[in-house]
Amino acid sequence: MLRSQRLAPTVAAIVLTVGAFATAGSAHAAAPTQQRAAAPLDQTCSQAYLPLPDPACTPGATNPDVTQATIDDTICVPGYSSSIRPPSSYTTKLKIQQIAAYGYSDTDPSDYEEDHFIPLSLGGHPTDPNNLWPQPHYATGTGGWTAADKDTVEYKLYKAVCNHQVNLVPAQQAIVTDWTTALSVLGLG
Repeated sequence: MLRSQRLAPTVAAIVLTVGAFATAGSAHAAAPTQQRAAAPLDQTCSQAYLPLPDPACTPGATNPDVTQATIDDTICVPGYSSSIRPPSSYTTKLKIQQIAAYGYSDTDPSDYEEDHFIPLSLGGHPTDPNNLWPQPHYATGTGGWTAADKDTVEYKLYKAVCNHQVNLVPAQQAIVTDWTTALSVLGLG
């Protein structure tokens, strides 16, 4: 566990305690203290699914320009993913918003990859927020999975799709269902 993750609950408790002491004795001041206490409840996405994103927040989205019939002209062309990757000015802003939505105690954006749940190399939508989420760089879940592990799975699936070993839609479905088992589900693992 990162040091910032261990310290966050303590820091939050201190902030709330100081706020309560500062507002004691004033009926009107009680509302701001309640407001501060409610901040963690603003979390709208669950970390319970890690190393996967919360499916209600990040269900995945596909690029309509990429189909099984177009893969040889789109995703399988060298440089395709780079050509449609959104600028960091877009993804960084979204990542900061989503870190808050997921309620991560570590709020340092550099500790997360703004991940395309369905990767661009498998026909994922480049800018739809339903396909982007702040994936931790650190190990998560019972398997200790990292963003680098997902990147490895994505590359193997991309190679299999472009070598016509696996069709595009089953590869996309395997990623969305559970990228940690996608290779074995498709007989590649």
